[in-house]
Amino acid sequence: MNKQTSSPLRRDFLRMFGTGAVAATLPMYALPVMAQRKTASNANLAGNFNVRAYGAGGDGKKTDTDAINRAISAAAAAGGGTVFFPAGKYLSFSIRLQSHVSLYLDAGATLIAADPVKHGGSYDAAEPNEWDAYQDFGHSHWHNSLIWGENLEHVSILGTGLIYGAGLTHSGPGPRRVPKPGDMPSSLGDSDPHGERGSGKPYGADMAGKGNKAIALKSCKNVILRDISIFNGGHFALLATGTDNMTIDNLKVDTDRDGFDIDCCRNVHISNCSINSPNDDAICLKSSFALGYKRFTENINITNCQVSGFDLGTFLDGSFQRKQEFAPDREGVAGRIKMGTESNGGFRNIAISNCVFERCRGLAIESVDGAIIEDITVSNLVMRDLTNPPLFIRLGSRLRAPEGALTGAIRRINISNIVVSGADSRYASIISGVPGYPIEDVRISNVHVLHQGGGDISKVLANPPENAGSYPEPSMFGLSPAHGLFARHVKNLELHHVDIACKQVDSRPAFVLHDVNRAYFGQVNFPQLPGTPGFSLQDVKEFSAKDCSGLADTQRKQVERESL
Repeated sequence: MNKQTSSPLRRDFLRMFGTGAVAATLPMYALPVMAQRKTASNANLAGNFNVRAYGAGGDGKKTDTDAINRAISAAAAAGGGTVFFPAGKYLSFSIRLQSHVSLYLDAGATLIAADPVKHGGSYDAAEPNEWDAYQDFGHSHWHNSLIWGENLEHVSILGTGLIYGAGLTHSGPGPRRVPKPGDMPSSLGDSDPHGERGSGKPYGADMAGKGNKAIALKSCKNVILRDISIFNGGHFALLATGTDNMTIDNLKVDTDRDGFDIDCCRNVHISNCSINSPNDDAICLKSSFALGYKRFTENINITNCQVSGFDLGTFLDGSFQRKQEFAPDREGVAGRIKMGTESNGGFRNIAISNCVFERCRGLAIESVDGAIIEDITVSNLVMRDLTNPPLFIRLGSRLRAPEGALTGAIRRINISNIVVSGADSRYASIISGVPGYPIEDVRISNVHVLHQGGGDISKVLANPPENAGSYPEPSMFGLSPAHGLFARHVKNLELHHVDIACKQVDSRPAFVLHDVNRAYFGQVNFPQLPGTPGFSLQDVKEFSAKDCSGLADTQRKQVERESL
């Protein structure tokens, strides 16, 4: 695990965010709270509740947990209002949101997650969850967080201040394994695929008193998060589960694990956000079993966002450093936008547009626990210096789900207008189902990929392992047999106006297709190397190529094995 940013860097953050050095014009909805700046002694002005009036010191030395929660309770008792944090440093354990209450962090206000050992307190306990076998520990609990809310409505967290998760943990045990015949007690510990993230201890054993999320929302509706910054957000900067009608706008996040995890949520709009997460995913849509039943993540719009994998802390301080080479799973730094890995309930009606990927992994769409993924559109992405392939679409059979779960489906995926520069050449873009369960109806258009090249056909497997039950990452198949696209177990695949280019000569075919039924390639360009085919086909039906580099227009009814 990459260590947290150095003490001097942390001091820089506190100076920058804790002294009011970051100045911004407040939006119209914040104007009523400006009167609060005149005095900390006025508890209520036009429905605003100043935390200092309820005993908060804001000095970063003593904890202000009780004062903050008193202000929230007073606002809720009054029928709603804004809990106002003027400039200062507010050290706190668990803050409990209530309906019709907004938290407003003014410019220069820093809400700091307290450390249980250093500050002699604890976060709220992780509530019991009988379904915790089916997702990682962090997804299964909400109360063990800096800010949490459950079954609430009309809540918001606003302002240009900072949430600093100094005392949060970014580790913890994975899901509690379901015992199988022959299991010994010692084998029932951490099943997190990222081994060093877990403790190796039984469920919850190392989490007593700890907090591992900056913001956690469960079964809430009508939620707004706007303008705040988050540094070191713990396991999740934001975990929203079963939360509907949510707007996340103009957040800046620089964190040690996931940025946003949107799990079993509906009607969510994420816009104008920047998330730097070198060790894990930046924006991750999930559909876990944490609620105890299957629920689609649906009607999601992600637009005008940037995801990246710069060194921790160097996004918010503006230095954008690149010293860290690997995430904990050793496959380059992370970042990225992703659906999965938790994928029980399904994903549908999702639009991702106008986003920038910088020094991170590419787009991932994954169903491995029985989910149906359908009706997805992705457009206008710019990707630079990727640490794995631009596109990874995986239908697998891990089935970390209640007994009886079946392999899911991925269908109707439209990807267009993508520009990629400097992608890692070890892994081509991958679209892979499993035998008997093809990915269906994928259209890719107007794409330009420039990757590093240098691949050697003699060092790859012609038929990579299926690994149907494995954790999904491009590395699960080893080095790709193609340098442009590897497609296996796919039905109805269409590529047109796609350009593949290499910085160095690559002796692998540009495209490798195994068990593909109906594939069309039109106006597709790729490097032409003597002795190296553009296409390698195996068990392919209804193949058609038109206006492709160095290849006469070609149609094949059925191919057992052929190179073109």
